[in-house]
Amino acid sequence: MSVAAGPVEAGNRIGGQSRPAADGQTFESRNPAHTADVVGVFPRSGAGDIDGAVRAATEAFDAWRRTPWPRRAEIILRAAQLMEARKDDLARTMTREMGKVLTEARGDVQEAIDMGKFIAGEGRRAFGETVPSELRDKWAMTMRQPFGVVGCITPWNFPIAIPSWKVFPAIMAGNAVVLKPAEDTPLCALRFVEMLEEAGLPAGVVNAVFGYGEEAGDALVRHPGVAAIYFTGSVDTGRIVSEICGRMLKKCSLELGGKNAILVLADADLELAVDGALWGAFGTAGQRCTASSRLIVESGALDEFTARLLDRTARLRLGDGLEEGVDVGPVINETQLRRVHSYTGVGREEGASLLTGGEIAREGALAEGWFYRPTVFGDVTPAMRIAQEEIFGPTTVVMPVRSLDEALAAANSTQYGLSLSVYTNDLRKAFRAINELHSGIVYVNAPTIGAEIQLPFGGTRNTGNGHREAGGRVLDEFSEWKSIYIDYSGHLQRAQIDTE
Repeated sequence: MSVAAGPVEAGNRIGGQSRPAADGQTFESRNPAHTADVVGVFPRSGAGDIDGAVRAATEAFDAWRRTPWPRRAEIILRAAQLMEARKDDLARTMTREMGKVLTEARGDVQEAIDMGKFIAGEGRRAFGETVPSELRDKWAMTMRQPFGVVGCITPWNFPIAIPSWKVFPAIMAGNAVVLKPAEDTPLCALRFVEMLEEAGLPAGVVNAVFGYGEEAGDALVRHPGVAAIYFTGSVDTGRIVSEICGRMLKKCSLELGGKNAILVLADADLELAVDGALWGAFGTAGQRCTASSRLIVESGALDEFTARLLDRTARLRLGDGLEEGVDVGPVINETQLRRVHSYTGVGREEGASLLTGGEIAREGALAEGWFYRPTVFGDVTPAMRIAQEEIFGPTTVVMPVRSLDEALAAANSTQYGLSLSVYTNDLRKAFRAINELHSGIVYVNAPTIGAEIQLPFGGTRNTGNGHREAGGRVLDEFSEWKSIYIDYSGHLQRAQIDTE
């Protein structure tokens, strides 16, 4: 095993300075592939630390909101360029801290680079509109204005990409930010903030506070000086965040879970469908909100698709994501490992057929980390828990159906609506699926993962609360509209009042 020489000892990043937790408590970030490897020691922050970060952001906000949009864009672009230059180092840090294989970690960093370049382009675009007034010698127009200090709470599965989805548009719109990253991946978040500062971001515009959700995260959501919360995480936690924000009348953007499905129709290219199923189900060890955790297969393709899928799954190599030839890394921590394994028990109890996997990997070097064998269940029906609940691990299920109608009904049968996919060579069936699948994202002849930053990202139903990240209208989520009327007629004009 090759690891860095000793753990990083870091503080919160508040007002451009490194600060320990107010009470001196710390926690460790560990390598999920080699749990004895301590990646870093970080402050276990609480309400006092959050308050300090909010005060630093408040002090920085006024000057930042007055900074011209093109200047903000220059800083974001420079940060993206720094990430581009350090892509491999950042990816290696991510693989060590989070566990995803190196090729995927590079993709995570690339997504942040893409988002930075995309958002930087907004710096010289129109940020309002002019419309005709109903009165003579009067202009009507709009402009964007920032909320103020906003809180961004991000997960561990995309520890640089998801902060970029939230922080880049937030500061582009003129807000100041307090970022509370997941306690499993604090070093990735610290490196992200450090590069923003190196790019020229004024001190205090983005602050990072480390710690646990029930301590630092809760304090951030409840802080009266925070105008908006942007949260990615579980449905249960999202409900709590939404309730608190609702009582405080704060803007709240939630990106929550998914139980995504690939529909494989009888006329599909089965080799292509198996490629997509493997990548969608087991990429990032299934730890994506867009993971392909249901494979809904029409009867005419069921036997051949399943046989090919099992053959390919058996050949996947588990291991440290920094090693060449590894296909699937560890899950993030022991709690998640136990959770994933518990669903294997649930599937068996429900009468599903365990076709492969279903075990914690304990042999050789795999015993040093939190590894779970890629798992496939067969004979799964839509009502089973393993077909309804988000497992967030390397487990997928094969659900047989007899027709396109049955496939569409099964796909739409969960509480979630994030990403759905259909494999078919029939254009009519593809367009019918596009119209009938109830989700924020639909793919045709591609898996349920692979969203690009130039389109909106988010889902329907319990996947969130209707907001979207990325895409051409992303700044709508991070700014407020101000309507402006300019009357240069020289006399009182009364809108909507009859003049006769």
